[in-house]
Amino acid sequence: MCGFVGYVNQSGVPSDTIVKMANRIRHRGPDDEAYFSDDKATMGFRRLSIIDLAHGKQPMYNQDQTKVLTFNGEIYNYQDIRKELQDLGYEFRTDVDSEVLIHGYDAWGADLLQKLRGMYAFVIYDSKTGDVFGARDHFGIKPLYYYDDGDTFLWASEIKAFLEHPKFNKEFNKDLLAIHLSFEFIPSKDTMFKNVFKLLPGHYFLHHNGQTETHEYYRFNYDHIDENQTIEEDAKKIRKIVDESVDAHMIADVEVGSFLSSGIDSSYVLNEAAKLKPIQSFSLV
Repeated sequence: MCGFVGYVNQSGVPSDTIVKMANRIRHRGPDDEAYFSDDKATMGFRRLSIIDLAHGKQPMYNQDQTKVLTFNGEIYNYQDIRKELQDLGYEFRTDVDSEVLIHGYDAWGADLLQKLRGMYAFVIYDSKTGDVFGARDHFGIKPLYYYDDGDTFLWASEIKAFLEHPKFNKEFNKDLLAIHLSFEFIPSKDTMFKNVFKLLPGHYFLHHNGQTETHEYYRFNYDHIDENQTIEEDAKKIRKIVDESVDAHMIADVEVGSFLSSGIDSSYVLNEAAKLKPIQSFSLV
């Protein structure tokens, strides 16, 4: 699962704040922890090891050590992107998917997001400019929150990590209570904490010179529907897509398991995965 935390530096923040923030989300990454700090920003990471167990430590750096990455998720097409970057002259120190993000951002900036296939939330800090770039996957599978009150900028995989930062003002967003009680979630970037926002699916943020901008890089649409296609053709296309997706999800250096919800969809996914390798399944009643 993994989790990360970070903030733009301010005076009056104790040096152990980042460790306390990371410990708040220790359950997301019990295998390892590591930290980065310079005069502009501080970052922390809790790791759950899946790929390249020995070498995939984070925070991770680009080749000249000027950009720093923390990442939660998995990039399913990282091997293809890795080859493209190697053709551009980038040298890789690990076999982990995280490294394509830091080199990819170095090479293409925000255009990297157009190349990614996966579930992810990640933040990259540029020590030259002081910029903080954060992105969330197309459908929002992985969480990413940020706190911005105009003076303090924090980010984390879970809101509870903000509680350990002395500049975080824990204030109830009562204007959203009726919406939350009606829908049981907030259908916007806002949360039940004032000045705490979730980065929406298919979006990225850029924090530059004390200002935060968000941009949409992906939106699902139905413009490509072929009204002349038959049910049989649709079924064949869906089977092909599911097969390719399941195969991509099986990349790991640890044993892969499947959690069953007792529905048809998870059982179908397990059936296709079992064709590729032996797999254990689990369910709760």
